[in-house]
Amino acid sequence: MKIKKVINNNVVSALDSDSCEVIVMGRGVGFQARPGMDIPPDRIQKIFKMDGKNSSDRLQELLKDIPMEHFQLCSDIIEYAKAKIGKKLNKNIYITLTDHVNFAIERYRQGMNFSNPLLHEVKLFYKNEFAVGEYALSLINERVGALLPADEAASIALHIVNAEYDSKIDEMTSVTRLISSILNIVEKYFNIQIDEQSLDFERFLTHLKFFAFRIFKHETIDVEDSGFRELIEQQFAPEYRCSKKIAEFIEKRYRLHVQEEELYYLAVHIKRVTRKSPARGGG
Repeated sequence: MKIKKVINNNVVSALDSDSCEVIVMGRGVGFQARPGMDIPPDRIQKIFKMDGKNSSDRLQELLKDIPMEHFQLCSDIIEYAKAKIGKKLNKNIYITLTDHVNFAIERYRQGMNFSNPLLHEVKLFYKNEFAVGEYALSLINERVGALLPADEAASIALHIVNAEYDSKIDEMTSVTRLISSILNIVEKYFNIQIDEQSLDFERFLTHLKFFAFRIFKHETIDVEDSGFRELIEQQFAPEYRCSKKIAEFIEKRYRLHVQEEELYYLAVHIKRVTRKSPARGGG
């Protein structure tokens, strides 16, 4: 493996056996090194192959300015997240999470901690990812002595979710806020308190995540069976009307259209999640 460019003493850009560009990390791997030189195998700690030149360039630019241990720390958090969640993560997470964590550590050392207004929602909607965030906080404290608040666990969790769904962080925030609004509409419409520990709630959350992403990405679904539509409008009438309320909210708040087919599936899930939910203030 030959060096293409030295980024700093511990990081270089190199060409692998297929002549593809990779990022190589290792203590002293770039020290007194020059382009064209072979990389001693015993100095290689990790190799990162990004999905494109733009991502590779962005990662290299980031690595110029941050401590190696911060990137190593985030790399270990990401590996833990993959094992914990069991899903493929967009490789850009190595850029976005490292940048966020590095900045969070800097803010901590300057005595500045930011709150996350979505802390409650993230803990509720993305339990596994929030658990990764909590693990990350313990690892950050252990390795660099920065005792970050729980709000940062939520922020890290959102970066993980963002990498799962291959979306942008602001889009992920919008999705989370929309899910919270929909749950509020459902509870108020039926005057109930949804059981957040139930399996029905977990199923509803899963549907709402994909529903919200389809809305923001302007994706559509097809329902060919007219009998299904009639069934929903007749036997799920209250839930269907609630779905219409949700569509009105989305069109008013986000200026986005919700197709009729989405409302039929939404009604089915609303029926399921509300069937055993107690009335507000009731038993």
